[in-house]
Amino acid sequence: MFDHYYRELFNFLALKLRDRDAAADLAQESFARVYAAQRSGTAIRDPRALLYRIARNLLTDRYRRHAVRAGADAAAPLDEDADRRGFDVDEQAGPAALEPETALAVRQRFEAIAAIVDSLPPRCREAFILVKFDGLSHAEAAIRMGIAVKTVEMQVQIALNACWDRLDALERGAQRGGSERPRRERGRKPEP
Repeated sequence: MFDHYYRELFNFLALKLRDRDAAADLAQESFARVYAAQRSGTAIRDPRALLYRIARNLLTDRYRRHAVRAGADAAAPLDEDADRRGFDVDEQAGPAALEPETALAVRQRFEAIAAIVDSLPPRCREAFILVKFDGLSHAEAAIRMGIAVKTVEMQVQIALNACWDRLDALERGAQRGGSERPRRERGRKPEP
């Protein structure tokens, strides 16, 4: 894990801190905490996401300690301290894709789409995979499948509508109690 993620995490921290020594210290501390969690028996599904979460927390702690040492008013919001010191707390955030909530949402969407694709009729599934995953044009998929281009277009549109319906259902489920979003526009033009 160290060999795989160290350079990436170090570069992230060095960019945020503008101090390579401090970045190395925080990277090492991040790895130490992940290894400690693993030794304690905690199951870690995504070590990279955990590394970034720990690194962000360490950055926040470091900036708060710096503010206290600099004599900043402890009651002042962190954002005001950040502006005075020339950095923005929002810049300290790791990639949004590594946030646990985002990763879970992406995984749920992927699993939902995979389930929909698996449940499509064979011809529809084949056309969809050839066009959307293999990158073939509708004409190329039609030749490979031995059917008309219009049939490929229709099958791909059926699959897309099924996927959009499932994604809409996921979004409505996530917005329980909130206002419903209008349904996505259907009838997109098929790709040539």
